[in-house]
Amino acid sequence: PALRRLSQHLLAHYHKGTRPVRDWRTTTTVAIDLMVYAILSVDEKDQVLTTYIWYRQHWTDEFLKWDPARFDNLTQISLPVESIWVPDILINEFVDVGKSPHVPYVYVSHHGEVQNLKPIQVMTACSLDIYNFPFDVQNCSLTFTSWLHHIRDINLSLWRQPELVKFDQSIFMNQGEWELLYVLSHFQEFSVKSSDSYAEMKFYVVIRRRPLFYTVSLLLPSIFLMVMDIVGFYLPPHSGERVSFKITLLLGYSVFLIIVSDTLPATAVGTPLIGIYFVVCMALLVISLTETILIVCLVHKQDLQPHVPEWLKHLLLERATILLCIGNRNKFSQSRMQTLDTSGQVENNDSTAKPTPYVCEDSRECGAGGTRPALAFAGRPEGSAALQEVLRETTAIRQLLEKREEFRDLARDWLQVGYVLDVLLFRVYLAAVLAYSITLGTLWSVWRDA
Repeated sequence: PALRRLSQHLLAHYHKGTRPVRDWRTTTTVAIDLMVYAILSVDEKDQVLTTYIWYRQHWTDEFLKWDPARFDNLTQISLPVESIWVPDILINEFVDVGKSPHVPYVYVSHHGEVQNLKPIQVMTACSLDIYNFPFDVQNCSLTFTSWLHHIRDINLSLWRQPELVKFDQSIFMNQGEWELLYVLSHFQEFSVKSSDSYAEMKFYVVIRRRPLFYTVSLLLPSIFLMVMDIVGFYLPPHSGERVSFKITLLLGYSVFLIIVSDTLPATAVGTPLIGIYFVVCMALLVISLTETILIVCLVHKQDLQPHVPEWLKHLLLERATILLCIGNRNKFSQSRMQTLDTSGQVENNDSTAKPTPYVCEDSRECGAGGTRPALAFAGRPEGSAALQEVLRETTAIRQLLEKREEFRDLARDWLQVGYVLDVLLFRVYLAAVLAYSITLGTLWSVWRDA
């Protein structure tokens, strides 16, 4: 058969140990091509990229030429790759041998052109930048070069045009976590310590992570918790429920961070921006809880509470109310004071109910007898002593009521200050959250569109 006769003719006196040129000064030019089939994994911790590529080589072997007319017009034949000379082109970034299938044959044309096509699983070192996670774009290089031969022996070229290589996604599997943006190619010469120059062909594989999964599982729960923290400011400032509510949110956010800690990429080089985002959100929750505790301490009525300083009244109750566009605080304070004093009024009514029957609204009633049997002795010497005792009790009750009214006025003033300060701190907190969110969203949008 023609195939057997041609194979025996070509390999009968072939020596695969030497470069296939008749004149040793002739340079063997190897044209290479690369197509990305799949992105298998990206290991941020070890800085390793695993890809599956289709790799093609093309060179001219001057000892594998024949006349097709002598072999039934046969112009191509497949030969065992172990039987002919193959250039020693390797990838500089190799860190491990992947599970690549072995292709035992190459195609040879009657002009001596050899085509070596094979799929390769490539595990290469890559400097991965995870600061923009999950909106990060990675640029990893695959450098093909001859490990031994310098540029005078083996030179490299690109099989196809750079534009065709750049946007070729015809075989790329586009269903994984990463999407292929483009593949750049660049030829250069390099030398080590002024020795002979070597040719190398660089392919830059630019990939982008799909952020939908991380947006749903990481960003949205955090945003929901921060929104609930903002909504919690609308609880009454004198209510203890706001403190417990914010403590619950803080504990829930801590549990959330423990759950998502395994999802975030871990490197010894730096921290992704989303990790900083989580830390800032935790700090905002702590600040919100601290502000709530401060406001509760201000509006809570205490017997030993000092008077509100005049400068504080002028600053918060006059200037701040105009700046914050807050309405009449007196009406608010009275409604809140009724709620605050409900339990206190019940206790005070029980304590003042006892001496009330002994109080005389009119001195003539006391002199006429009234309802008290003890005043029947008003005309006697002992009556003056009893009347003085009644007056002393009446004075004590009056002082108690005046003191209580003073405490109520004092608590009302602190409630006004606490309410205005609560509105002021809430708006400052809301402005900080909005500014932080806008800045972070703008950065991620710019990086995604870059």
